[in-house]
Amino acid sequence: MAQYGKKASTKVRKAMHERKKGTLKSGKSGKKVKSRKQAIAIGLSEARKSGAKVPRKSKRAGKSKSAGKSKSTTRRKSTARSKSTGKTKK
Repeated sequence: MAQYGKKASTKVRKAMHERKKGTLKSGKSGKKVKSRKQAIAIGLSEARKSGAKVPRKSKRAGKSKSAGKSKSTTRRKSTARSKSTGKTKK
């Protein structure tokens, strides 16, 4: 299990308080953050920038589940049918 440092928890706590007050804003757009998860993500991001002990972002972040599958499934087409349908012409 990943461990977070004290600095990281203080940054997240600060971001959560800002969100509650309604003063926390997102990066480029500057819109107010309403989501709890987004506030935590902003806090962890600020902690990373300041050099706190925070685990790396997962590589799958932002990807859909179907995009994560890398196995290629190729089907072979059979040119001749081995079984007949059971009906024969007379």
